[in-house]
Amino acid sequence: MDFEWDMAKSNLCQISRNFDFTYVISIFADPNLLIEKDQRWDYGEERFRALGVIDQKVFVVIYTKRPLAIRVISARRANRREVRLYEENHSS
Repeated sequence: MDFEWDMAKSNLCQISRNFDFTYVISIFADPNLLIEKDQRWDYGEERFRALGVIDQKVFVVIYTKRPLAIRVISARRANRREVRLYEENHSS
């Protein structure tokens, strides 16, 4: 699986959240990855929200699918509600 992203956004994420997009793409290796369609707005493209664990912490990655890669749009640590959602979907 190939990934792409805007380097300026990745750098901003590094500055503001202490991790970059290179780090968060490992979320896609989580066997319990939870993916939902992001329908909060009309983005002009189909976007998805992935919830998964990296280093025992739940993260959220917003991405879109491109013909040859997954394009990361944003990433952050999950909030309490999202952590609970992830845990409820993988408690079995």
